Amino acid sequence: MHVIAGDAEEKTGQGTKRLPSWFKIRVNTNERSTEVRHLIASNRLHTVCRSAACPNLTECWNTGTAAFMILGNICTRDCRFCNVPTGTPKGPDLDEPDRVAHAVSVLKLTYAVITSVARDDLPDGGASLFSATIRAVRARVPGCRVEVLIPDFQGAEAPLTTVLEAAPDVLNHNLETVPSLYSRVRPQANYRRSLEVLSRAHAQGAVTKSGLMVGLGETPDEVRSVMRDLRNSGCRVLTLGQYLQPGKNHLQVQKYYHPDEFDALRKEAMATGFRHVAAGPLVRSSYHAHEYGPAVED
Repeated sequence: MHVIAGDAEEKTGQGTKRLPSWFKIRVNTNERSTEVRHLIASNRLHTVCRSAACPNLTECWNTGTAAFMILGNICTRDCRFCNVPTGTPKGPDLDEPDRVAHAVSVLKLTYAVITSVARDDLPDGGASLFSATIRAVRARVPGCRVEVLIPDFQGAEAPLTTVLEAAPDVLNHNLETVPSLYSRVRPQANYRRSLEVLSRAHAQGAVTKSGLMVGLGETPDEVRSVMRDLRNSGCRVLTLGQYLQPGKNHLQVQKYYHPDEFDALRKEAMATGFRHVAAGPLVRSSYHAHEYGPAVED
């Protein structure tokens, strides 16, 4: 497998620049990757891998895994870090859950990750389609674990309950950044509201997970404070990754964290009581999600 090491590039508002030497991005594909690509296209599905310009797309698709993104490819929010298009989405596709379940079956997945765009235009924020997709996967592939990465549903309790009643194995909701940066990074979101989503899910018995991007201008103490907030909310699993600017209209990177800094953050997070912490320059929300093992078990 070919790897670009130290020659990886990032497109920014000032053009294209080299990433630090510790970035290693796999760029070639194999037959498994081609199978995933064709399956997604033939079933008219979206993946966060492609829509969010994930740097791990090739690595994950080469192993036959993908994070399915339901409810379309147009988001009702305009977060300054995200590559997913913003606009007015179409109505929900009620056949989508069955197509996702079919793809999970064909790929013989034992762990499926399902996420979505934010759908503030829908009364339930798309929660009913999350529920239908979880149930469809379980019906088609008994024993497959399902992780959902949900939006905040604007803080409404009923949509969250709808998702939890379908019993996902892991409920993920990313805080993304520290409170002081929310107005700049996630102007239509609210830190306390997102934290409350995780607290409510934990209170209803869910295994909860969250993720942070670093490199947007946060301080080490702010990161530590967020980790404490997450643990106090009952969160078990944490992902920490480097923010990369996906395009010229997105926020610029303020700092590239060295792998040693990620290792130090991982150790600090584990010391606060997380069951599992994935931390590194290329770590993303669903990166190696199937490897959590005991972290998602009582």
